[in-house]
Amino acid sequence: MPYYFYMLGSRRHGTLYIGVTNDLARRVWEHKTTAHRGFTARYRVERLIWYETYERIDEAITREKALKTWRRDWKVVLIEE
Repeated sequence: MPYYFYMLGSRRHGTLYIGVTNDLARRVWEHKTTAHRGFTARYRVERLIWYETYERIDEAITREKALKTWRRDWKVVLIEE
């Protein structure tokens, strides 16, 4: 089963959100429909802008934790490459 590290963005606020899931389509749908109230619903972070696939959940979580420490401009460079 694949696991995904993903990044969502908000056009309106320019906000970035990082997460991990085992079902990317479902998770993006949950963000878009604000199925869960929270950060993504508040800032309307609903556009998938980046994802990476991993074989193991621990690899995806490690990547998520690493990128959460990155500065915003580093994340933008990753997206634009």
